[in-house]
Amino acid sequence: MDSPEPPLKIKQPPVLFNKTQAIVAKISDYLGGTFIAYWNNPKGSVCHNDVVALYEIVEKLGKRETIYMFIKSGGGHGQAALRLVSLLRQYCPNLHVLVPLECASAATMIALGANQILMGPMAYLTAVDTSLTHSLSPLDRDNDRVSVSLDELNRVLRLWREKSPTPEENPYKELYSYVHPLVIGAVDRAGSLSIMLCKELLAHHMDDEDARDRIANALNANYPSHNYPILYEEAKRLGLKVAHLPAEINALLLELNEQYSEMGQRATTDFNEIRAHSNEILNIWETKDMQIYFQEDKDWFYRTEERRWITLNDNSGWHQIEQINGKKRKTVLHIA
Repeated sequence: MDSPEPPLKIKQPPVLFNKTQAIVAKISDYLGGTFIAYWNNPKGSVCHNDVVALYEIVEKLGKRETIYMFIKSGGGHGQAALRLVSLLRQYCPNLHVLVPLECASAATMIALGANQILMGPMAYLTAVDTSLTHSLSPLDRDNDRVSVSLDELNRVLRLWREKSPTPEENPYKELYSYVHPLVIGAVDRAGSLSIMLCKELLAHHMDDEDARDRIANALNANYPSHNYPILYEEAKRLGLKVAHLPAEINALLLELNEQYSEMGQRATTDFNEIRAHSNEILNIWETKDMQIYFQEDKDWFYRTEERRWITLNDNSGWHQIEQINGKKRKTVLHIA
């Protein structure tokens, strides 16, 4: 009788604490100040749970004169960005953001709250115009809700008025057949919120109210795409307080990003064509002697009749590693 096959070993992403700590120490020494790293996997995002993770770090560090913060993120929740900056400002009067690569959307909002944004040769910010995924948003071909952009809605309405043979007709009647009216209302409300968030973040270091209004409105309405890359010269023209990132720091941050990218690789265990398990590190916070990260840890099942994957046995959560007296201690950080 054949013996049963042994169960598949669940793949795990690497946690490179020793390697990243060595780079963090070099960066801190070069800057001569307190350094915090914030990194998102492409599937990760700026979220409210990040605020709790950051609180663990700044409580450990205590109040400092200056904090240097590395950001690599594709964005996320704008209100979480406001909370993160507000928390940092309670622990330091001077905040400098280090941007070697992508600092998009809500991550750009975090950068707006800094006294100075130091940008490397490959760095870019983006527009912060509002888009959201609503429970009544349209469905895509995979049966998932799609994000609806305020700028795109406004452009559709403008094109209707300019190009329609009957511009006097109400365009909303046709638009409602594709986008639910409650979604349109929610996106419009969120657009006003985005401008308000930008103004509040800039107010941390910019006294000129007219300048705050101009920058906030430009970031919300002046660019043809939400992902339009705002490079150094454009950021300077906008009136943002930008400077060039020193080459030595840029090189070390790229090295740190490489280690985080290895940590953030997807570790998928396939059981069969409709069942799999994924482990993936999405968000990372780090400073000297401490690293906090969020790891996705869940089973996936393909529901054929709905043509989509659903999750089961979700054990995703935050993990914390501390170095105390030369020894590593790993714990689960419980964030509801």
